[in-house]
Amino acid sequence: MKAQLSELIINTHTAFIPYTAQSTDTWDILSTSDLEFSTSDNVLLVYGYDNNDGMFISDRLRGVFEKCNFSGCTGTAGLWNREHVFAKSLANPSLVTDYPSPGTDVHNLRAADSQKNTQRSNRLFIDDSGVESKVTNDGYFYPGDEWKGDVARIIMYMYLRYPSQCEAMNSATGSANYSPNGDMPDVFLEWNEEDPVSALELTRNDVISSYQGNRNPFIDNPYLATLIWNGPAANDSWGTLSLAVFDEVLVSISPTITNRHIEISGLGESDFNVTIYSHLGHELASFRRSKTIDVSSFSSGLYIVHVVHPKGTSQVKFMVR
Repeated sequence: MKAQLSELIINTHTAFIPYTAQSTDTWDILSTSDLEFSTSDNVLLVYGYDNNDGMFISDRLRGVFEKCNFSGCTGTAGLWNREHVFAKSLANPSLVTDYPSPGTDVHNLRAADSQKNTQRSNRLFIDDSGVESKVTNDGYFYPGDEWKGDVARIIMYMYLRYPSQCEAMNSATGSANYSPNGDMPDVFLEWNEEDPVSALELTRNDVISSYQGNRNPFIDNPYLATLIWNGPAANDSWGTLSLAVFDEVLVSISPTITNRHIEISGLGESDFNVTIYSHLGHELASFRRSKTIDVSSFSSGLYIVHVVHPKGTSQVKFMVR
């Protein structure tokens, strides 16, 4: 599944956005994607937690037009700028923003108070607790209870989108005992379960997808991370992947990446029903005793095949490209 998701978000990423430009750029997208709600004049600031303490650095909300997108504003208090959650210098090679590239992938960018952005710098993430984002005594960074799940899902996305350049292990300190290959820090899997997907994350995914073409699948369903890397069972947004009767051995499909049809095998001559769901869990089609299914009319993306048969229920996944 890891390889399939990686291929999906790479193949559906159809447009890199300019970092700063006269045309539509990352400022424009964040000014929509990171709004508190659609009719708000405020953006939500990642790592923010308190608008009433008189300190800009802790603000959770900021006027959408109070941003550092003009000459000479760097270092000016009370403005928001663009935080790279996967820090630029932690990638190998480093992320750059001089031209549309991995460094301008908006899934990795969040509106942030400029001083808070500077405070985070390129510090590795570490587990802690509390609403306050902070630099720990040993020099690491805790994003705060509200934002830790957001951070985890962004890092997971960046790892699958740019697997050799943005390795998740380079963004956090601590063990990686849950993941079979030791390639995902435990802290991100724990945060993914402890801090469920927020309304802001869902909005961001929709808005950014409308510009870039691809989505963050771990926002669509956090349980995908559990299936790939183990760890605490995150919320299954689709309500289909975490069934107790989940059985990938009995039923298989081929090919798993196609633009024509899929063949279902492993059922013998038994009676069975097949239902196909979208990546959001929406039912798209159902069939009875059909082992060959035409998917040529399906849009590019990840799909779930749900099979009910005499021995139970099975789930398998395929991609249309």
